[in-house]
Amino acid sequence: MAGEGVLRPGFVEIYVLDIEAAITHYVDYLGLDMVGTEADGRVYLKGYDEFDHHSIILHPADHAGVARVGFKVSSEAALKAYEGRILEFGAAVDHIPAGEQPGLGRRISFIIPSGHRIELYAEAAIAEHHPPTKNPGLWHVEPHGMRAMRFDHVLLYGPEIPEVLRFFTTVLDFKLSEQVVAPDGPVAIFLTTSNKAHDIAFVSHPEPAKFHHASFLLEDWSDVGRAADLMTHYDIPLDIGPTRHGITRGKTIYFFDPSGNRNEVFAGDYTFYPDTPVRTWDAEKIGKAIFYYDRALNERFLSVVT
Repeated sequence: MAGEGVLRPGFVEIYVLDIEAAITHYVDYLGLDMVGTEADGRVYLKGYDEFDHHSIILHPADHAGVARVGFKVSSEAALKAYEGRILEFGAAVDHIPAGEQPGLGRRISFIIPSGHRIELYAEAAIAEHHPPTKNPGLWHVEPHGMRAMRFDHVLLYGPEIPEVLRFFTTVLDFKLSEQVVAPDGPVAIFLTTSNKAHDIAFVSHPEPAKFHHASFLLEDWSDVGRAADLMTHYDIPLDIGPTRHGITRGKTIYFFDPSGNRNEVFAGDYTFYPDTPVRTWDAEKIGKAIFYYDRALNERFLSVVT
């Protein structure tokens, strides 16, 4: 868990249809900080409470969805060790040189059984505008928009969930914190490499490499309500919420960016320790598991992915 090995989520690269509309959404409305734009058109962003150079990449494309999800590891030695374990699992590994993304060292890149591209890296430059460390106040500049503190996790949809679980727990040393189980096996898994309830999650889906949402941490429940006010003010398309999850216990609201990618802002979850037992939900209780107050799923949550 965090301290050695895979430390935490590092970045998510999101395909967007209209880069200017995406910047307005993620910077002005969600409240991320602009880091910079590169010659290839990709735009780099971060939350105000993050130290690394960036955590969100907006990638102009002719389709929505997710390009890759990156995790930071503790050292170059850990990166080399994980490469060997990934190859032993049977996945091919691509090498991406330092500087392909500004501020990041070399990365190893591979496709997991659900069809998603995951990357690991050991080096990240500290952001120019990072949280104060000397006699620290809360922030350098007052947060804006929904006041997203940091990129927190992703939920990905795809096939082969048992193999995804095996890969993350045996190769990358993640822990299974929570799951939804049908008679023939798990249909949703929530995985952590820290003391958070989850750092990445997967739901069974017939099509590979689908993107359900990227999630951003807010400070508290009142900020989730304030985010809902802003969504109404700016006519941001709403999925569901504000409400609460049974799984992870997070207070949440789901909404869509201009390209149709789903976002989540949330506050609060339980603390996970290495000896915490796995929490298991029966598949027939999935409505209560996902939306604790409503105790039922809406159709969009199950069917809309990019």
